[in-house]
Amino acid sequence: MYPHQTERLTTALEHDDLAALVATTPANLFYVSGYRSPAPAVDRTTELFAVFAPHGTALVVPAIAAPAVAVELAAADHVVCYGAFADGVGERRDESASRATARLREPVADPAEGLARALDVLGVGRGRVGLDAEGASEATRRRLAERLPSLSLVDGTAALARARAVKGPWELECLARALLIAEEAVNEVLQMLEPGVEERDAATLYEAEVVKRGAEPSATRIAMGERSALPTTPSARALRPGDLVRLEVGCVFKGYYSAVARTAVMGEPTARQEARHAAIQAVEQAAVDAIRHGVTVGAVFDSAIRAVSEVDLPGHERPHVGHGIGLAAAEPPWLVPGGPALLETGMVLRVEAAYFEHGWGGLSVADTVLATAKDARILNRSARGMIVLD
Repeated sequence: MYPHQTERLTTALEHDDLAALVATTPANLFYVSGYRSPAPAVDRTTELFAVFAPHGTALVVPAIAAPAVAVELAAADHVVCYGAFADGVGERRDESASRATARLREPVADPAEGLARALDVLGVGRGRVGLDAEGASEATRRRLAERLPSLSLVDGTAALARARAVKGPWELECLARALLIAEEAVNEVLQMLEPGVEERDAATLYEAEVVKRGAEPSATRIAMGERSALPTTPSARALRPGDLVRLEVGCVFKGYYSAVARTAVMGEPTARQEARHAAIQAVEQAAVDAIRHGVTVGAVFDSAIRAVSEVDLPGHERPHVGHGIGLAAAEPPWLVPGGPALLETGMVLRVEAAYFEHGWGGLSVADTVLATAKDARILNRSARGMIVLD
């Protein structure tokens, strides 16, 4: 675990008067332990825990995951396995096999006993323990309460979210790289767009370019013409002269997400297309201009809405104008009306503005910004204006 994560999690413990935090969701599990398990994608009922306490960290996994944990060198100080493991670890005696064998010698019976042992080894026998709202079954919670009656289980979701909200240097590097990959892939798509190209052709190229650069595609949405107003997946709709092209795409690099939104037009834009795009760009810029340390998320939203009143965006209503981005594509803080949460230096936000008119088309722009003590620094390298395709 990097020093930044240790500092953020320690502050979370102190803020909520917790003896330990227990992560269960994939993003929180990775944040606390450095372990990214494929198990939830295969079986959502699989229970995994990453425990953070003042005296260290512990990872609780099914015994079948022990070899993978050993090979991937998860950052936890202790690993506890539960359940039976049907496969052997082989006769080889390399370091990872030895670690896996050691962890399989004394598996406990079930997830609750595994979590109890992890808390025991970290010296957490009493006090309040913050547990992710998701990931632990009701049966596990009951058994843990029976096993450690001096503990009080409370909801630790908000504490973990606060810890993750401010990014450290390594996280900022990953986010910047993910963003660069997405923008480079978008540029490749823009170069190939011409009349006759289908939405799905553009999406396929985008995802191939992302993979070529060492990342994984995430939520690829490329829509053309009247379909640019729809929140839909790419189709066989082919590009025509005069069409709007809305590109909302992203990728994942080392667990960290990027998200980019840009709008293009096939040929010279109409006055209406230009005006609508200039309007959403002004709204997004107003939100960006309001971002800095100590400002409430509600104040950022209000700045964007004031800009809406000054431009031509009929019927424009948005539940938010952005949110945090990191180990999830969308995470706290959310830039919502009346939101009291304060922005902090080091928060990374996806700020967005859009306009949709069914039957006509849609436009969107979104950028990733870093909150600093005085302002917001846009991390994107690509231009935000409407892109005119030759």
